Amino acid sequence: MRLSRFAAVVFGLLATGIGVRPAVAADPVTLRIGVQKYGTLIILAQQHTLEAALKPLGVTVEWREFPGGPQLLEALSAGAIDFGTTGDAPPIFAQAASNALVYVAVEPPAPTGEAILVPKGSPLESLAELKGKKVALNKGSNVHFLLVQALAKGGLSPKDITPVYLTPADARAAFENGNVDAWAIWDPFLAAAQDATQARVLADGTGLATNRQFYLASRHLAEEHPDLIQAVTQEIVKTDAWAATHQPEVAALLSPKTGIPAPILEKSLARLGYGVTPIDDEVLKSQQQIADTFFRLGLIPKPIAVRDAAWNARS
Repeated sequence: MRLSRFAAVVFGLLATGIGVRPAVAADPVTLRIGVQKYGTLIILAQQHTLEAALKPLGVTVEWREFPGGPQLLEALSAGAIDFGTTGDAPPIFAQAASNALVYVAVEPPAPTGEAILVPKGSPLESLAELKGKKVALNKGSNVHFLLVQALAKGGLSPKDITPVYLTPADARAAFENGNVDAWAIWDPFLAAAQDATQARVLADGTGLATNRQFYLASRHLAEEHPDLIQAVTQEIVKTDAWAATHQPEVAALLSPKTGIPAPILEKSLARLGYGVTPIDDEVLKSQQQIADTFFRLGLIPKPIAVRDAAWNARS
């Protein structure tokens, strides 16, 4: 497998001995990492390789699980965690509220890994028909931008629907019970719902939303321990490269954690983007589009410059 540009840089640092400076070892640190039930970070947590890599440096690791990106970044902004991963929309809301986070790295787009679902027997056939309907979503999550874009494609605005803000588990119950007309959701919950309910995809992210996964750190960690971020990124790159070519093993690893059968997880893993890269101009431009859209719609209170939150690694 060809290494991504970011992976090549990281492995180059390893090969030349450039990485976490010994100074970190003299200053014991507990690194608190926020994870969700899915993605490279939870794989890293399950494999325990990060703990082994950081132990000689006097760094311990605490893993804290969250139901979605907005909740994870609330914790990061409050100083309760130091590092985590989310989709593309949560950092926009978080940056609009504070300057506590920085973008560290990103996975490639995975537009089919999120979608707006309708029940199997739903009469809804087009995005325009969402007018006046109840749509469940996790407020501020990656699917928030997907929904905004999908509504615009259907000639609607967020004011034309009734949003029902629920976590994935609660949204699944509301969807199955007929309490909402549609559900904007991401993998692996998307794949699980499709399998269990034969729900139909009204629209996925194709042509609407990139659905990138970001790695983010607290600004404090970035300023005080930049080389620690480098060390964590090294392990993420290795885990991501392994996961890309071992999807059945990843599915078996995550199945007990998610409660989703491995064959279903394999379907969602096939829709993921693999290959960690640094934050570049293209990514910043894409994120800025989301930020500008959310401000125009009144979803965030002020305009933001995404570039202000981009972190450049120091070796």
